[in-house]
Amino acid sequence: MVIVTKKSIKRKRRITTIVVAIGLVIGLIYAGFPILWMLCCSIKPNTEIFSLPPRLWPRALTFSAYKEICTNPVKIRYFLNSYLVASVVTVLTLFVGIMAGYGFSRYKFRCKKLLNMFIIGTQTVPPITLIIPYFGLVVFLKLYNTYLALILTYLVFTLPYAILMMTGYFNTLPKALDEAVFVDGGSNFFALWKVLVPVSVPGIVATGVYTFLQAWNEFLFALTLTKSTEMRTVPIGIQQLMGQHAYEWNEMMAMSLLGSLPILVLYLVAQKYFLAGMTAGSVKS
Repeated sequence: MVIVTKKSIKRKRRITTIVVAIGLVIGLIYAGFPILWMLCCSIKPNTEIFSLPPRLWPRALTFSAYKEICTNPVKIRYFLNSYLVASVVTVLTLFVGIMAGYGFSRYKFRCKKLLNMFIIGTQTVPPITLIIPYFGLVVFLKLYNTYLALILTYLVFTLPYAILMMTGYFNTLPKALDEAVFVDGGSNFFALWKVLVPVSVPGIVATGVYTFLQAWNEFLFALTLTKSTEMRTVPIGIQQLMGQHAYEWNEMMAMSLLGSLPILVLYLVAQKYFLAGMTAGSVKS
């Protein structure tokens, strides 16, 4: 017969805490070291990045890479393009996703299951297989090298996730909320935007952050559907720093770091809502 004492329980808890703490530290180093290396490389001269033996902190500190990016109108245009496209895609995705999610959650109609299967099925198609069809369609519609081409293309990939996410979140909200609005003479539109949307902020924020992240980081279609320098986005701008004979490594690292800041700030500001929204739709009440 094994006797479990309070002392042994405390010892087990202490050991568990230590193991978890060590695991978290290892995970932090694993995830954070590339960012630290990117920061250090961005403030090194380009010739020092591949010096042997490698050094984390630069011998000669320089901010020339950041100065070049922040004073170059072409590179600033990359950021403006990414902000514009990602913001518009996020707003449109949330609007359509909320409306469609409400419809799938609250209404019964023909082909509902078929539509759900179709939406889920679109997530299984590799985007690279759609490059040629989309390119031909965009050229045919005379949208090549325009913001509209990028926005419409990104919507195809962001809307399915948004609809599924918002449907799952609305499923967790009791239908009594809608019924209370109907009793008072309100419409479905009023019930959605005045009652359900305010209490669905976590789900909306989580969907919005993911959508913005997806649109901001997209590279393949931004490269294929744009031609002029004025239409390029940040990922393409980083790729164009790879010259034929030399790579501007410090500028690439600096632009990568600056390109990561919007996502980092967005996540830190909306972290509470993001975590709540990612898990709330997983259980149906």
